[in-house]
Amino acid sequence: MKKLDNGWELTVAIADPTAYVAHDSEMDRVAAERAFTVYLPGRNIPMLPRTLADELCSLQEGVERPALCARLLIDFDGKVNGKAEFFAARIRSQARLSYDQVSDWVEGTGDWQPGSDVIAEQLRELTALTHARSAWRSEHAIVFKDRPDYRFALDDDSNVVAILLDHRRIANQMVEEAMIAANLACGNWLTEHAGTGIFNVHAGFDSEKMEQLVELLQAHDAPIDPENLSSLEGFCALRRWLDARDTTYLDSRTRRYQSFAAMSATPGEHFGLGLTAYATWTSPIRKYGDIINHRLIKAILAEQAHEVHAPTPELAQHLSEQRRMHRRAERDIADWLYVRYLQPAVAEGKVFDAEVIDIGRGGVKLRLQENGAVAFMPSSLILANRDRLECSWDDGRVYLDKAPLYELGQAVQVILTEAVEDTRSLIAKPAQPISPAAPQ
Repeated sequence: MKKLDNGWELTVAIADPTAYVAHDSEMDRVAAERAFTVYLPGRNIPMLPRTLADELCSLQEGVERPALCARLLIDFDGKVNGKAEFFAARIRSQARLSYDQVSDWVEGTGDWQPGSDVIAEQLRELTALTHARSAWRSEHAIVFKDRPDYRFALDDDSNVVAILLDHRRIANQMVEEAMIAANLACGNWLTEHAGTGIFNVHAGFDSEKMEQLVELLQAHDAPIDPENLSSLEGFCALRRWLDARDTTYLDSRTRRYQSFAAMSATPGEHFGLGLTAYATWTSPIRKYGDIINHRLIKAILAEQAHEVHAPTPELAQHLSEQRRMHRRAERDIADWLYVRYLQPAVAEGKVFDAEVIDIGRGGVKLRLQENGAVAFMPSSLILANRDRLECSWDDGRVYLDKAPLYELGQAVQVILTEAVEDTRSLIAKPAQPISPAAPQ
């Protein structure tokens, strides 16, 4: 990384598994079928052989490795300027750094110090760039709200001994902002030079639901032009307005009208990120689409015919389906582990802080803030006389005697009553009984 008169020059280097995995080889076909590395609690199922994933394609300190690189220009306002320069190289990592140690150093805590003045200066400039990029995306694109990741800690017998919260600290944000900028650059570069690749696309709101969405927003005096909602600019403006509201109720309701993200062999906008193009190439060890993009970039740089590496729509659909399948598998296993881990909490009658994340005809779906588990609170446990309750999915609210009792995004306190391993389900009830005379 280099500081310039008007910004920064950022070079992103990514280990290149295509240096080892030939196109249409047996290993390549297996990777294409797997599509992704699957991450499960306590283990993972790699897309590529572990010799590659954990060793030859790991940018280990002091070891020379083949890499694909991009040089980006980012101004002091955080905007990525001009066209990225891609090039192949062999690199030697100068240091192995820890997220927590770097974060502690930036925040002025802990004993760790960078190994050299050069590394210290790089970290200072990366910190400044990260703040600038985050500010630019907050104003011109979309930034996700900062929420912790939940991680299972397992013993040797695969029993959950703790659920750990991983917060996004400044070092995590450094990598995240650099990767987002690099993937944006890749999307624009492939659009210009190839017109194809594996793009992450998101079309914003579902066109078939637009009429209901407009009615909802107008009912809440949203400052929107209905004609502009289908554009990237209009979508981003609405998302920023929703994020600035005091509660997440309307935000949660509008998300129901969004389309699903997908992978595409043709360029397209990604409304969910607020970006004109997004093609990932920064995780080729664990994403087959990134391998495709590596090969396209390298073929174009070498002035070779790149059409042989061009993905088909069928491959893009396969990648999308595999991603959905893997996420379902990860969620199912997590639900099972949560049930096993929280069974003692049922016996103890422990009170949990929770957030309402969905409402259906039968009750309320909640996320426990302490550990990220999802629980269901049936209407029968909210109030014995269910005739006085109305659980409205359309409104995103539960009514008691026509008055709102719960709504999407609301903070509540609950007690788990059941942890059913066969169905991987947690059942909850209000921590304080609802008065039959009136809503709380």
